[in-house]
Amino acid sequence: MIPDIIRRAALIAIPAFHILGFIGVAAYCLRRRREGASTLLWLTVAWSFPILGPLLFLMLGVTRVPQKAWRTQRANDAFRAERQTRESEAMPLDYWRRLRESMADAPEDETSRTLVKTMNRFGDEFPLLGSNTIETLIGGDAAFPQMLSAIDDATDHIHLQTYILGNDATGRLFLEHLAAKARQGIVVRLLYDRIGSTSAWLRGMLRPYAKIPNFHIDSWHQMDLFQWRFQINLRNHRKALIIDGKIAFVGGINLHIENTTRPQGEPIRDYHFIVRGPIVHEMQYTFLRDWHFMSNEDASQLLCERHFPLITPSGQTLIRLVNGGPSSDVESLTDIYCAALAAATDQVLIVTPYFVPPPDILRAMRLASLRGVSIKLLLPETGNHPTAALAGRAFFEDLLNAGIEIYLRPPPLLHAKALVVDDKIAVVGTVNLDNRSLRLNYETAFTVFDEPFANELKQFILEDLAASSRVDLVQWRNRPAGARIRENLCALLAPVL
Repeated sequence: MIPDIIRRAALIAIPAFHILGFIGVAAYCLRRRREGASTLLWLTVAWSFPILGPLLFLMLGVTRVPQKAWRTQRANDAFRAERQTRESEAMPLDYWRRLRESMADAPEDETSRTLVKTMNRFGDEFPLLGSNTIETLIGGDAAFPQMLSAIDDATDHIHLQTYILGNDATGRLFLEHLAAKARQGIVVRLLYDRIGSTSAWLRGMLRPYAKIPNFHIDSWHQMDLFQWRFQINLRNHRKALIIDGKIAFVGGINLHIENTTRPQGEPIRDYHFIVRGPIVHEMQYTFLRDWHFMSNEDASQLLCERHFPLITPSGQTLIRLVNGGPSSDVESLTDIYCAALAAATDQVLIVTPYFVPPPDILRAMRLASLRGVSIKLLLPETGNHPTAALAGRAFFEDLLNAGIEIYLRPPPLLHAKALVVDDKIAVVGTVNLDNRSLRLNYETAFTVFDEPFANELKQFILEDLAASSRVDLVQWRNRPAGARIRENLCALLAPVL
């Protein structure tokens, strides 16, 4: 008798949950504009797979959450309010306020002024700052020794943020250096992404270090059933090391052994950067805001003078920091790339390991090429995410038809991210040219207005281009039909790649 009642209840409940789940997915998708292909894909999944479909959407399909309802945005707003309070003349961060208010003037060339003017309309939280220096480091073999040396030289605090903390010799090497400084009384804060660092997290690699005094460790995650957060695809992809609030490292390099030369093969090809000057304060603020969100450490304690020390001018480079993430209604990173392509008059060099951009950037690339701008796109020949690599290749023919040159670099993996415009402007940082970086992940980009730096970075890109093969339009058109089918099939997943 009881099993019969349960069966009848299930016959009623399952269709009810199916319909309610589908309505919920449809309501969310239609509340805000998103690509038609993405909406149709999720509606199909939600209807075709009862209960499972809506759950998949909850974990993978949510790319934006209403601003007023999302804990991340509320935390960011509260942190910003605390900063503004502490920037008053009577508070320790008065110096920082005055620094931010003395925005640098844009360079005289037309391309730079056009881009600065555009950015002023959507990126007012972080102004254009002068008196900086920036240096390029190629690969972990160049970056890791300098990062470890900076850690060893720290006198007050160390803030380290990474997407991948490898459960390997490199990850342990960094942890040991951080632990040594913590034992000396230096305050260490380490923030890692739980999805990117799954192996280190699941295998308890960090547990022994969490017991060390002054060594504070937390992970970024958006999957917490107790707090009704289910988004495993909203990740923090930022990579930053800030030492004493005076020197910082940022770029594409994760802390794992594949970034170093070893008997098993060559290191991943990647670009990382050392920065000094006022821009370090903006990186510090970005780190502390993320840290505050995950750790709940008091904002008034984080926004203190020791974290934002007086910085003397160290160079002539103009840099503007731009953060991106799903908690904002403005897709600032997409806007930067589109604005840079629109401002270009001569040449654009683009390097990215993953190329699955939104339609806006694809159109901006085509239009720039059609009006006579030389565009060279450099990608890895063999990516480490096959689905994303195949999806990106679905766009090749349209780009080649518009005159864009596409180059594929053979292994080791090309993991660098850079854009150089007219030998005057460079966009560098943690951002890949795909929907995940531009819309789903928390990312940081630097827009650098400095001709010597842009030309130095261009030389590194030209070295990678010389080691690559150019995609021929005729040969590409004649590729097997099976390849086209695989590429177009994977391109359907572009919104979550």
